[in-house]
Amino acid sequence: MLTAHLPSGCILARTVRRPEPYLLPAALIGSVLPDFDMLWFLIVDHGATHHHRYWPHIPLIWAGVAAITLLALWQNRYAFTAVVAFAAMFLHLAFDTIAGGTLWTNPWGDSFYSLVTIPATDDSWILSFVLHWTVLLEVAVWLAAVSLSVKGWSA
Repeated sequence: MLTAHLPSGCILARTVRRPEPYLLPAALIGSVLPDFDMLWFLIVDHGATHHHRYWPHIPLIWAGVAAITLLALWQNRYAFTAVVAFAAMFLHLAFDTIAGGTLWTNPWGDSFYSLVTIPATDDSWILSFVLHWTVLLEVAVWLAAVSLSVKGWSA
């Protein structure tokens, strides 16, 4: 996925039927947090290493961080908000698994797992992604997020 991470966080927050003050911001931040490694990828590494190999895209690291955080927040009023933020992060990793690849077995394995391989049909990898049928999944996520947000604003 290229653009559907943020709207997926919106969908997650809008479908949770629990009034929490920071639920939407937590879900939105969690949904894009793994891609903060793009700063390192672009500024420091200059694209030498696929950014899904950096620690923010390793599911086991986030599982450990989630376990420690949720244990620390046990019976805290923000525990549920933290659960939603981590759920959004894992939703991000699941979406990356569709076509981008995720290191689900790291540190025991170094292979990317993806459901679909997008062939390089154009000179630009972005154009190859945009012209592949999986872009329809991104459009569907965006439409669902806009629909839920409009309903939320009118309610």
